[in-house]
Amino acid sequence: MMIEIGHYALVLALATALIVSVLPAIGARRGDTAMMALGTTGTLTVFTLVALSFTALTWAYVVSDFSVKNVWENSHSLMPLIYKYSGVWGNHEGSMMLWLLILTFFSALVAVFGRNLPETLKANVLAVQAWIACAFLLFILLTSNPFLRLDPAPAEGQDLNPVLQDFGLAVHPPLLYLGYVGFSVCFSFAVAALMEGRIDAAWARWVRPWTLAAWTFLTAGIAMGSYWAYYELGWGGWWFWDPVENASFMPWLAGTALLHSALVMEKREALKIWTVLLAIMTFSLSLLGTFLVRSGVLTSVHAFATDPTRGIFILCILAIFIGGAFTLFAWRAPMLKAGGLFAPISREGALVLNNLILTVATATVLTGTLYPLVLETLTGEKISVGAPFFNMTFGLLMLPLLVVVPFGPMLAWKRGDLLGALQRLWIFAALALFAGLAFYYVHNGGPVMAIFGLALGFWGMFGALADLWYRGNFSKVGLSVGLRRLAGLPRSVFGTAIAHFGLGVTVLGIFAATTFGTETVVEMKPGASVDAGGYSLTFDGMRDAVGPNFTEQRGHFTVSRGGVQVADTWSSKRLYTARRMPTTEAGILTFGLSQLYVSLGDPMEGGGIVVRIWWKPFILCIWGGALIMMFGGFISLSDRRLRVGAPSRKAKPVKPALEAAE
Repeated sequence: MMIEIGHYALVLALATALIVSVLPAIGARRGDTAMMALGTTGTLTVFTLVALSFTALTWAYVVSDFSVKNVWENSHSLMPLIYKYSGVWGNHEGSMMLWLLILTFFSALVAVFGRNLPETLKANVLAVQAWIACAFLLFILLTSNPFLRLDPAPAEGQDLNPVLQDFGLAVHPPLLYLGYVGFSVCFSFAVAALMEGRIDAAWARWVRPWTLAAWTFLTAGIAMGSYWAYYELGWGGWWFWDPVENASFMPWLAGTALLHSALVMEKREALKIWTVLLAIMTFSLSLLGTFLVRSGVLTSVHAFATDPTRGIFILCILAIFIGGAFTLFAWRAPMLKAGGLFAPISREGALVLNNLILTVATATVLTGTLYPLVLETLTGEKISVGAPFFNMTFGLLMLPLLVVVPFGPMLAWKRGDLLGALQRLWIFAALALFAGLAFYYVHNGGPVMAIFGLALGFWGMFGALADLWYRGNFSKVGLSVGLRRLAGLPRSVFGTAIAHFGLGVTVLGIFAATTFGTETVVEMKPGASVDAGGYSLTFDGMRDAVGPNFTEQRGHFTVSRGGVQVADTWSSKRLYTARRMPTTEAGILTFGLSQLYVSLGDPMEGGGIVVRIWWKPFILCIWGGALIMMFGGFISLSDRRLRVGAPSRKAKPVKPALEAAE
């Protein structure tokens, strides 16, 4: 009965969303307060119904109700409880339910916390959100219904994909979708503003918190997905430029540009048209990522769907929303006022350069991702665009951006002093170069150009500290007064500095792990030893073990340094009994910010086994930097100016009748 309730709740949600998608927009055009107020009530109702439906599906997984086809295909009674929960979104149908739940959740947040929005803008935003909800409700009900029954019910399920039975996959999709779908609010604000034909600094103030929240969650989701692939797939890498990885990375790049562009618009009322275009582009890239993962056009460990019907449906959604939004933009944009002027050397100029580089980088990743698909469709020829292309093109674009980042906060609005910024930053640049040289020397060399890569990482960190140092004016007023000055700054200032510092940490980790990391592939027998990263690994032998729904062969390794044992680890090859699918579980030992990574290969004749050993110096900086960026995002989001939002637009004062008559 619970399953039928969940199914009918989706149908009712669709009917309600259809009403919300039409009546509030009509009310906004007519100035009908009652019709506009329907948007808030209807939006909350849609969210409640979708949440009820999602709860029903989750309940079916928890109790192992194998009469539900989706549960039978993706669960097993012996699975740990946490994977029964994550199994809800570990498949195509369930992941789309999660997508829809988060979409309606964000809509509900706008309905509840948008009290200071103009009534017409709020009504139009909720109507656009409802349009998106209608599209995905139809998609789920017509092509991806998770509530289909089996009769008779099987006694046991087919188990969840073993690769997905991991804590990282319990966390990664919700975080990623909070970012993906969060940008729908920015899209809806942009479309609503185009419908009204009015965009100003207040609009940017309302949009920026939603952009910041979506960007922060997407940062966390990408980092979690990267770390999951690193330790779960047994390949020792942290980024493969997989098309589905790129699908999440492109909205992040565009969202980063949008975040900075909205800041310029809020402060200076400049870049209005460009900011609206970015808001549309960012969510369009989110929809494109959904299409790539769900359509079956890609084969990837991240991809779920293989049914072309679903791909065609999502392609229609893409055409309607992206095509419709760009058509509306082309019609309305010429009617919008352009914004304020500023000198090229200014904070606005630095942020414009930031936007140009990020958008070109996004276009580069988009080209490398879609070109093989387009070529295969047109000619039937299959090619692959891999890491060399992306590293060369994307990497070269990022170098000038990383150099410029610390200059932005040092420049004044409207007209800045580049020489003054150089005079402030030269000492920090010298420290960054010295730190890069010292890092290079301590790790016994490598490619000479790596010095500049390492220095770039330190430059990002020191540049963020320089921003706070000069804002506190410590060199003139002393430590205590400087700290008091910092305490009086808005939280968004600290959030920006922390995020930039985190970017520097990530860059340092990338260059350190790439430059100084080592890989050793060797056949080992019990008792054999091999050196890696200054440590000696001794293979102690294999043992059999049994898990709740798998069997495994585990290899034990003892790690010593200077003849003294410092750690030990297990690396294993598992076989999940229901699906008869093998996986590799790497043994990972952490030493400070570095890791020793051990992965088992194929057994050899004579009792040996192939072992791959990676030494990854400072690799945790890659994900640690992402966590720091995420923390900076939340700090900025806690700024009262963003939580309260912009004041409502005030009407122009009307002169008294007597004064007007005079």
